[in-house]
Amino acid sequence: MSTETLSIDPKTSENARVYGLLSAAVGPRPIAFASTLDAEGKPNLAPYSFFNVFSSNPPIVVFSPVRRGRDNTTKHTLDNILATKEVVINVVNYAMVHQMSLASTEYETGVDEFIKAGFSKEPSEAVKPFRVKEAPVQLECKVNEVVALGTEGGAGNLVVCEVLRIHIQKAVLTEAETIDEHKIDLVARMGGNWYTRAIEGMFEVPKPLRNLGVGVDALPEAIRLSTVLSGNDLGRLGNIEALPDEEAVKVFLAENQDLKEVVSSGNQEQLHQAIKELVNQDRTGDAWKLILA
Repeated sequence: MSTETLSIDPKTSENARVYGLLSAAVGPRPIAFASTLDAEGKPNLAPYSFFNVFSSNPPIVVFSPVRRGRDNTTKHTLDNILATKEVVINVVNYAMVHQMSLASTEYETGVDEFIKAGFSKEPSEAVKPFRVKEAPVQLECKVNEVVALGTEGGAGNLVVCEVLRIHIQKAVLTEAETIDEHKIDLVARMGGNWYTRAIEGMFEVPKPLRNLGVGVDALPEAIRLSTVLSGNDLGRLGNIEALPDEEAVKVFLAENQDLKEVVSSGNQEQLHQAIKELVNQDRTGDAWKLILA
């Protein structure tokens, strides 16, 4: 892949262009399906993908309703939050993604998106806005602060929410009452019309904090500069806690004559390919034995 770059100056580019590039480059993004009430108690429901969790003690989530780029008006959600200081953030999974998208339609003020999108209202315990009954997780929040990031179209408004109640459908829980990432089946926002379904692309990466990896710098230079091994391959090799000793290397080669022949051949590309295959088989320790051979 070419490393040639296109450089953009946001200050001299149209906002639509900047928004499109940022929303395509920064993703997948979780979705805050925000339920609010206006000052008269009328419900509103709308999704926002500028969203994440930022603290657990106190439990804080933040999302950002952006001012409309075409006419610099604000979203009903933001207007309601400024008036009431309350919101319910509902988590979106695959089973409800098309209904959620329908709720993003910019209906007139006072139109009930719960009804338009076919969602069920569930009374909240600590705040007035309704929860979306179909959502696997529902977060009742008070709004601690709204930070306006600008006054022009495209400017965000950070809504800092403190979670007062967490509701979780039992169907997505494990026996230990933790969330099963496969059962919850989350979706996330990409650029344009694109979404991604987490369950179809989930994979585990061992956290470096759980062990002290030897690091990529422990690899021989020929391995570090390999055109066969990817950065991910090197990262996995560097995450091993301890290198195999000389005896373990000898035993491994004795038990794998085909790999011993690869080492003896001196064919670096073939050797690196064999190392890559072992890494992809989650046999990082064996890959190191081949490296040290």
